[in-house]
Amino acid sequence: MIAQLIEHGLVRPSFVPPPPIRRLRDLTRYRASLVHERTREIQRLEKILDDAGIKLTVVASKTLSVSGRAMIEALIAGQRDPAALADLAVKRMRVKIPALREALTGRFSAHHALLCRAMLERIDQIQATIATLNQGIEVELAPFQTQLAHLRSIPGVGRRVAEILIAEIGVDMTRFPTPEQLASWAGMCPGNNESAGKHHSGRTRKGDTWLRAALGEAAAAAARTRDTYLAARYRRITRRRGAKRAMVAVGHAILTAAWHLLTAGVDYQDLGADYYTRRVDPARQAQRLAAQLAGLGYRVTLEAA
Repeated sequence: MIAQLIEHGLVRPSFVPPPPIRRLRDLTRYRASLVHERTREIQRLEKILDDAGIKLTVVASKTLSVSGRAMIEALIAGQRDPAALADLAVKRMRVKIPALREALTGRFSAHHALLCRAMLERIDQIQATIATLNQGIEVELAPFQTQLAHLRSIPGVGRRVAEILIAEIGVDMTRFPTPEQLASWAGMCPGNNESAGKHHSGRTRKGDTWLRAALGEAAAAAARTRDTYLAARYRRITRRRGAKRAMVAVGHAILTAAWHLLTAGVDYQDLGADYYTRRVDPARQAQRLAAQLAGLGYRVTLEAA
């Protein structure tokens, strides 16, 4: 009875990880918090620059690239000449020097310099702490290098996401007898909301917010891959249900794959971008495509090759 309730998402199974996983979880969660804080601090910096009329983000993809950091440091040091500031660009940014001169023409004052210096110092402090945490995470992950490699074989799953997966779900999948139970615990499966024979919104439950965020990041990366099953799944669901539901579905597929990889101890084997095409009856697929062409005003004659 309990297993059925868990499978349908009505009860979440308890999961008390062993000490090594708990230590790893503490480190990855604190790192994630610091990454978010660094992002907010960079956004504050961009807002101050915008207030000063410095439109660096219009030209540069990253505010704190090597070129962007050098220009901001020069502004803080008192340099106000747009041509001199733009000349600090390096490598590929140098082709944008004319646009940079225009973007760096503003009203940057001592007040802006004080705030920018404080924000840069704060960003550097956060970055140093993140580097320290990364070292600790590498130490804790030393016994799980094989599992880490298996997870990284999934399209869209980079090292950081793989680290979070191990920290949040562990490597012992006997705690979750089925991938459906794991998805229910993580809050990555739709709810069963039915009353009087009517189906209502089956939105996912909150679940593990840290894991959900990592799966969302992985799903977005997988959706951008080429010739993969996950990208095909994303496009297929997007057409019918929208991008948000497609992201959840791809995240669910990644979590299901992670369960199988950790259970079997193997690398990911992609089903291929043509997975859904191969599942369709060729005759029905041909008739559907012919009907679409006929709807566009073409006369279609089907002949077997």
